[in-house]
Amino acid sequence: MYCRRSAKNPDEPNAREWILLKKGNISLLILFFVLLLVLPCLSIQAKSTAARKRTHPSASSAAASPQPKPASAAPQVKKAVSSAAATQKGSRVFRIYDKTSGKVLSVAEPEFLRGTVAAEMSPDSPQEALKAQTVAAYTYYSRLRQLHQKQPDPALQGADFSCETGKWNIYETEAQRRQRWKEDSAKYSANLSAAVDSVYGQVLRSGSALVNATYYAISSGCTENAAAVWGKEYPCLLPVASPGDIYASGYLSTKVLSASQFQAAASTLGCTLSGDASHWVGSIQRTASGMVSSLTLGGKSVKGTDARTAFDLRSANFSIAFANGCFTFTVKGYGHDVGMSQTGAVSMAKQGSTYQQILSWYYPGSTLGKL
Repeated sequence: MYCRRSAKNPDEPNAREWILLKKGNISLLILFFVLLLVLPCLSIQAKSTAARKRTHPSASSAAASPQPKPASAAPQVKKAVSSAAATQKGSRVFRIYDKTSGKVLSVAEPEFLRGTVAAEMSPDSPQEALKAQTVAAYTYYSRLRQLHQKQPDPALQGADFSCETGKWNIYETEAQRRQRWKEDSAKYSANLSAAVDSVYGQVLRSGSALVNATYYAISSGCTENAAAVWGKEYPCLLPVASPGDIYASGYLSTKVLSASQFQAAASTLGCTLSGDASHWVGSIQRTASGMVSSLTLGGKSVKGTDARTAFDLRSANFSIAFANGCFTFTVKGYGHDVGMSQTGAVSMAKQGSTYQQILSWYYPGSTLGKL
């Protein structure tokens, strides 16, 4: 006979409780075994994650805990050069025949724009004026590239257009810009690059065609119709007021020629001048913008633009006076007077106009978009 365990004893489990207790113990053993296997893996993963965070911090962690700057600036310089090289490499190029070297230069578009804007406008001009000049130049030379691709000019030797670096004409290399700007090179380069980079790729169109976006230094106070200068109508090259030009220091210029010098220059126009010099110049006709459309020299009518070339004047808006055996030309403006006045663009920018407003004003009817 044996003594049966009393079910009333709370410290002694009954048979069913014993079975459950045994099952619970087995489950705990299994859980313990699983933890023994899993915990080392979790520890390894945590270490790996921490290492990755130290090597490649996320944007949020980088912002919260700024990384220390390297002791040397060399890595930063190298990165900047690589970035610039990548930008140049990904850009289209202009092929330019350099009359100075006789070679065809392949120049990335952004670099060409920096070089040509530097050749055309002061690098410390207002940003909006520099942007307007950049868009006008990119439109103008992109149009030339299209034209010469369709009808190549043998003189260009496969290039899109020509320049003359030796005379700082149309394009200045980076070395030339540094040479000219000297101690202001860094400041001017930054100002110029900011303008070029912000509008690179933008062009002016009339319909689907690129505008013949011509420009020049100083207007005579009103821009000229292209037909009056070149004998052909061009979209968006119409007369507009440019009042800011008249305040420019180079707005008025004079040129004095002796009678013999005047006579020699007139001979290049096929004009024979003789007798009383005070009668050599006859009637003068002008356009609505004030440019000399034609004048009579020694009884022969010549175009005002041809006279400008023959007498080497700054523009075709001029008057002539004869006194004391000399001819005095009084000239307004500087350039062909068609399209955008660079002085006018600067004046508008200083008055608060954006580059879009400047371009819309000087190229009426044009639309701004991407090439």
